[in-house]
Amino acid sequence: MRRFAAVVILTTLSLSQDVYASRFSLGVSRDKYGESVANDMNNAGQVALIVRDKDGTPHAAFFERGKVSLLETGGEIASEANRINRFGEVIGSVQRDNSWQAVIFHQSQNPTMLGTLGGRSSHGLALNNAGEAVGFSDLADGSWHAFLYRPGQGMRDLGTLGGNISYAVAMNDTGQVAGTSVTSGGYRHAFLYDPQKGMQDLGTLGGRYSSANAINKHGVVAGMSEMPDRSKHAFVYDGKTMKDLGALIGYGDSVATGINDEGHVVGIVDLEHIRLAFVWRDNKMLVHPSGKSLYLTNAINNAGQVVGAVYDRGLEAAAMPSSTRPFVDHGGDTILWFNAAMAGLAGVLVFFRRRIAGFFKAQTTV
Repeated sequence: MRRFAAVVILTTLSLSQDVYASRFSLGVSRDKYGESVANDMNNAGQVALIVRDKDGTPHAAFFERGKVSLLETGGEIASEANRINRFGEVIGSVQRDNSWQAVIFHQSQNPTMLGTLGGRSSHGLALNNAGEAVGFSDLADGSWHAFLYRPGQGMRDLGTLGGNISYAVAMNDTGQVAGTSVTSGGYRHAFLYDPQKGMQDLGTLGGRYSSANAINKHGVVAGMSEMPDRSKHAFVYDGKTMKDLGALIGYGDSVATGINDEGHVVGIVDLEHIRLAFVWRDNKMLVHPSGKSLYLTNAINNAGQVVGAVYDRGLEAAAMPSSTRPFVDHGGDTILWFNAAMAGLAGVLVFFRRRIAGFFKAQTTV
């Protein structure tokens, strides 16, 4: 795997007992590098992540055994690393001039540029253990479509659900692909692509749109759907039905961002003033406050490690075991107590915000 000559040391820190996540802190060059986000981790503990310059420019990076190396192809302005397979291959994109190109970074050979579907740019978003990759690419007419790349065969257009836009975000070793496409009616819908059956519209939970974010080896898809009341709920699709995980959480807007082969799902929940992370495993919904756990949950591997970022005056790449003792374990009457507590807290915050706003308005009119 080719890397920049400069290597940045990452130190994995164990936080206090009141904090669940372990962050990867940049050990040197803090004057140059700002935020970092872990996007994926394989079972060997290798991580695909992004580190940003102080000006916000992203750089693809690879973490292993306490060190992170910035990935390069040569001549790029910016780059991204999105997913990693069991062999340490990383899928991402590099920017040169005004265009992006999907790329696979290898352990022992030069990076593979994946090309486009006829337009200027492409973005690589996921790959499997066979080196197959998916993402999206511009077409010559300016629209963009999901693609499937196979070594030796190049890039294939997966089409759409009737609209002019689609993008693929996840794939498994059997070649099934999850993504999102605009329908002929103009709304985004999650899709499951199967090599034998083609692209299947997964529908919604009653709202106008949905999106897919992850898939496991069994073809189970995780994502988000709008509800009839315009709220957003995390879901899992098992091949027959779309299960509403947001209903199990019971409050806020939620989105599922990752799923492993055991069917464990991770995601985030947004209330008006609060960000929460959730893990759904063994038919239990575990909820964690972002101040003690991950602010972003981007993936969960088969070893049960959830990766993403914590937030402390900026994003820092971090990981958390999915079995971590939750802030509240939803079961029995506990969920009723927690719903009441969250609603009460949100109400108090709104009340004081209005009181404070009213106070300053009164002061300015005296």
